[in-house]
Amino acid sequence: MPHADMTAALQAVLDEVCADIPPWDTTLRERVAARLRAVAREHNCSLEDLKQAARHALTRPPTMWR
Repeated sequence: MPHADMTAALQAVLDEVCADIPPWDTTLRERVAARLRAVAREHNCSLEDLKQAARHALTRPPTMWR
């Protein structure tokens, strides 16, 4: 996927998954964004893979909390 297309896909998934997060909760949104970037860097992924990774980041605490 070309860089511009991947950037647009990442932004769309982030906006969709974080739609119900209050605007002041930037920490949670940043965690989801970081997970999306990591998944996109690791392998060639589909839009559904990105959505699944973003949802997973919302439901799991960061590793330092475990």
